[in-house]
Amino acid sequence: MPLDSHVVAQLGRVLASLEQLLPKAVPAIDWTSCPAANWRRHSLSGYLEPMLENDGVTLDGLLGIDEQKRVVEENTRQFLAGHPANNILLWGSRGTGKSSLVRALLNQYIRQGLRVVQVDKEDLVHLPDIFTQIAPRPYKFIIFCDDLSFEEGEKSYKVLKSALDGSVYASPANTLIYVTSNRRHLLPEYKSDNFGSYLKGGEIHHGETVEEKISLSDRFGLWVAFSPFSQEHYLNVVRHCIAVLAGESGTNVPWNRETEVAALAWSHDKSKSCGRTALQFAKHWVGQQLLHGHTSQS
Repeated sequence: MPLDSHVVAQLGRVLASLEQLLPKAVPAIDWTSCPAANWRRHSLSGYLEPMLENDGVTLDGLLGIDEQKRVVEENTRQFLAGHPANNILLWGSRGTGKSSLVRALLNQYIRQGLRVVQVDKEDLVHLPDIFTQIAPRPYKFIIFCDDLSFEEGEKSYKVLKSALDGSVYASPANTLIYVTSNRRHLLPEYKSDNFGSYLKGGEIHHGETVEEKISLSDRFGLWVAFSPFSQEHYLNVVRHCIAVLAGESGTNVPWNRETEVAALAWSHDKSKSCGRTALQFAKHWVGQQLLHGHTSQS
């Protein structure tokens, strides 16, 4: 017998509500042509969204971090060769090339089977779902979480800790986890952490609390530190970025005292001498020179 129109309307509303809760229907990623993916949260679950293009950053283009490049690249090569390798925490001053190094590795080793899945901090709780999707694939995956830090009690903290520890949510054999952070221990640290329980509200086992704070970072096999740039190094990076950007436009932008003074003033305004600041200034300077015709053909 035909359904009452009122019942049909109610069923339609129920189905529409359920549809909002279900993950988006997306085709399976073709990893042969897709170098990277983002995990996109949708209601109670999520899906892998392909990133078909990566920026053109190269290992040679990252200046002044030679030792960091060596350590991270060698670990990645071990991983690609099927040898034992470590999860990595890249930590230190902002804008010094931590995330750029991971992107450069992807560009360098795509043909050797390297792939990257980028996951936001809030989505680390979905690591088991991600592992299920990538474990059967014949590629080597880096789970990459950029600019990670936790506040105490966040749920994703325990999931990541378990994945690194190889326990409940252990990562598959074809997966490593690379994380960047400004915090060495990924959690906020306070002066009172260095004092006894008499400053911690009478806490009896104060030392255990401190140990818990550093237990997550301890689970990364490699810690790679990135330091702020010296003035000389900052200017070298600016000069390199200007040459690259001008070359892409088929022009030459001269490096002179005026450029140097402007670059230093830019870093003072930003209160930061780092790779990101250098690139931002280079874009501004080259753009200005092109706009006003202060260039020559290369």
